[in-house]
Amino acid sequence: MNKTGFRFALIGLAAFFLCGCAAVDTATQVATEAAVITGTITREQGDSIRTGTAAVVRSLEDFTPEQEYFIGRSVGASILTQYQILDDSKVNSYVNLMGQTLARTSDMPELFAGYSFLVLDSDDINAFATPGGHVFITRGLLRCARTEDALAAVLAHEIGHIQLRHGMQAIQKARMTEALTILAQEGAKSLGGRELAQLTQVFGGTISDITNTMVNKGYSRTYEYQADKAAINILRRAGYSPGALSDMLNIMAKRIKPGGSDFAKTHPSPLNRIAELKKDGQPLAAGQIPGDRTTRFTQAVGHLL
Repeated sequence: MNKTGFRFALIGLAAFFLCGCAAVDTATQVATEAAVITGTITREQGDSIRTGTAAVVRSLEDFTPEQEYFIGRSVGASILTQYQILDDSKVNSYVNLMGQTLARTSDMPELFAGYSFLVLDSDDINAFATPGGHVFITRGLLRCARTEDALAAVLAHEIGHIQLRHGMQAIQKARMTEALTILAQEGAKSLGGRELAQLTQVFGGTISDITNTMVNKGYSRTYEYQADKAAINILRRAGYSPGALSDMLNIMAKRIKPGGSDFAKTHPSPLNRIAELKKDGQPLAAGQIPGDRTTRFTQAVGHLL
């Protein structure tokens, strides 16, 4: 492929960012056909460009619920190489029951293998949600909760990430960047079968993408704000106070250390998140918590607080 042909391949892939997967094929078809008609590239080169772009797009779109589950399970296994599960069956059972209840009121109540919720034995203030429904919350973050509603707010936020497929979107962006890099490296050559296979294979390295995003980089501010909004809806549907999210964020604002390696590194500041919720007119007033809910919370996790 000559340099002009390479530019068209790059345009076809870059269209993903501007238009989304559904428009990539159309954009590539138009660009390459115009180049063929004007003699800029040959018909064979145009076919090669279309085939390469289609391979990338298919890799982005063709994740099934089953594949997402196994991707998420692998990400969870990676997280568990860095953290130990809290050895407390009472706490884990309680958190899992709460999570399952909240998940049923979400926009994605059913997953390939259902949701799972575990507490990690760490003083870090953090939580993670993988594709396919695996949610982890650290003991340090659980200790920030003063009520069952506050704990529900944390779990609802993580469920929000899952229903919005933020983990899978992190894969797509990272892998597209790598695909463009390969195209740049092969730009002066003929993009043959080996290179096309390499482009498709690029999208197989999904585990490190999600793990790195969740543990080291964090989601974008937009994604975090979206998960907060989803959490408000989940809390309301499940009968919890939406204002509990604001209460929890205020406590976290006092506990986290700026520049730290946990929540402070991977999330917008709690106060910014509260401001964003207020800007959208979200209900943040604390509700009255029933006595039996308080008793249940204290009996399940009081010994950790």
